[in-house]
Amino acid sequence: MNKKTIKDLGDIKGKRIFVRADLNVPQNEKGKIMDDNRIRESLATLTYLLKKGARVILCSHLGRPKGKEEIWSLKPVAKRLQALLPHAPITPGVMVPLYKVIMAKDCIGPEVEAQVAKLKNGQILLLENIRFYKEETDNDPEFTKKLANLADIYVNDAFGTAHRAHASTEGIAHYLPAVAGLLMEKEIDILGKAIQNPKRPLVVIIGGKKIADKMPVIDNLLNLANTIIIGGGMTYTFIKAQGGNVGKSIVDDSKIDYCKGVIKAAKEKGVNLLLTVDTVAADKFANDANKKIVDIFNVPDGWEGLDIGPKTIERIKAALVGSGTIIWNGTLGVNEFENFIVGTREVAKAIGAATAKGAITIVGGGDSAAAVAHLKLTKKFTHISTGGGASLEMLEGKILPGVAALNNK
Repeated sequence: MNKKTIKDLGDIKGKRIFVRADLNVPQNEKGKIMDDNRIRESLATLTYLLKKGARVILCSHLGRPKGKEEIWSLKPVAKRLQALLPHAPITPGVMVPLYKVIMAKDCIGPEVEAQVAKLKNGQILLLENIRFYKEETDNDPEFTKKLANLADIYVNDAFGTAHRAHASTEGIAHYLPAVAGLLMEKEIDILGKAIQNPKRPLVVIIGGKKIADKMPVIDNLLNLANTIIIGGGMTYTFIKAQGGNVGKSIVDDSKIDYCKGVIKAAKEKGVNLLLTVDTVAADKFANDANKKIVDIFNVPDGWEGLDIGPKTIERIKAALVGSGTIIWNGTLGVNEFENFIVGTREVAKAIGAATAKGAITIVGGGDSAAAVAHLKLTKKFTHISTGGGASLEMLEGKILPGVAALNNK
């Protein structure tokens, strides 16, 4: 982490600071926030700046809107953020907010500029959804300049979007002094050390459905990890590559040769590659499907594997014993079905036990982080990354554009 952070800014009282956060929280169809973890993760940076007397212009995207759709408005986020920021008692039992959150009417334009001009020290102006403008994802220079003109300093605290070279994540850093927020610093520090200088043995668990999404990760980690555990839907392509019958389990036939190459490379590099040995097979893709535990090389025709089996769970538990660092990215079963979340739950518990024994344990965001939250096991891990795609690209050994654009120390 050789980038400047907000701790390097000095006196910022009265300064207009543009903070790019990742407030892309899940909401139901009525606009109710279902999980506010990303808002909570942004609080450290925001309260640091507010306590210093800064005027914060806060920016985020929400979903993938096609134009200015009300369903993708950040108004519910503004309300939740106001509730989560520090409060102080004025009388017993009566709390008032220490800082004010103001919802902007847009993210650029004269009205927003007028709201910025009226902003007082210790206040937040939350801009409307930045992706209401396609110029954001296009990293349009003119749009970027309009954002930069709102502020004196730029802070990127949105690790979850740091792998995207968008106007508010990369472009704006070329027009203002640009530093990392506290969450960004933490994410890069923890993931960076785990990859570049890990406490060993380094065990990596890679799950998920699409093997194509994880190929660059596997290729990079074959040179770094002591043990690589493959689970989830991609397992069945590895098994078919070894001549197994996987029934109607998900398989990417175009990656058969790739899987053969990984198995060969692991042997040559001395990496312990642990593959699934048994699976919970189902007669249909549904929670109420008939199921049975079978050898993964002999899944019956018409059946498909939807979870890892008990023998595999025990093998993974044994591989985790004595680990120095564990990185987990991707679920091990079809976690939207409660009957097929057993493997993910048991492995998550085992990783939690490793944390208690001194291992550094990291969940690489995305579906696996959501699964850990669903299982209420978040506190059992050293770190739950807020960025699925960004953490994946770090595991691939890539430079994140949103980080590269920040000022060096």
